[in-house]
Amino acid sequence: MSMKIPLLVVGLLALAGPRVARAQDTGLPLGSTPPSALVQTLDGKAADLLQVTKGSPAVIEFWATWCENCEHLLPAMQRAQAKYGSRVKFVAVAVSVNQSPRRVQLHAAKYKVPGVQLFDAKGDATGKWDVPATSHVVVLDKRGRVVYTGVGGDQDIDAAIRKAL
Repeated sequence: MSMKIPLLVVGLLALAGPRVARAQDTGLPLGSTPPSALVQTLDGKAADLLQVTKGSPAVIEFWATWCENCEHLLPAMQRAQAKYGSRVKFVAVAVSVNQSPRRVQLHAAKYKVPGVQLFDAKGDATGKWDVPATSHVVVLDKRGRVVYTGVGGDQDIDAAIRKAL
């Protein structure tokens, strides 16, 4: 006797199980230009995320001090900044959940988080940039168009940057 599992049950089981995120699963559409979003510097000054990234290829990571995927991704980000830092802007946007600008500042200094450090105090950037989770990376080309989005600790940042150059 064969048992047929209803499609709804299969769908629910798929959602409940572990999911490996791949590039372009989430976030802004490839080829789009991100919207302006208000963030702040770690000393509290207002900044527009789009203006910070303007003028050259950029790698933007939405991260948190408590994020294990971000910790796993950090060496790849550090290597990428060492390799491409003169040609690509690196921007780290700390989400505000369970963090403060001071905590982010101390963590970024201690662990050498690469790039310009920003704080998304009100969630404006995470909302407007369709950020699904911490460790979300967006790569922009020199025209400011999205060439890569991804989430997770095992992203190939080097390959993502090559798409922008």
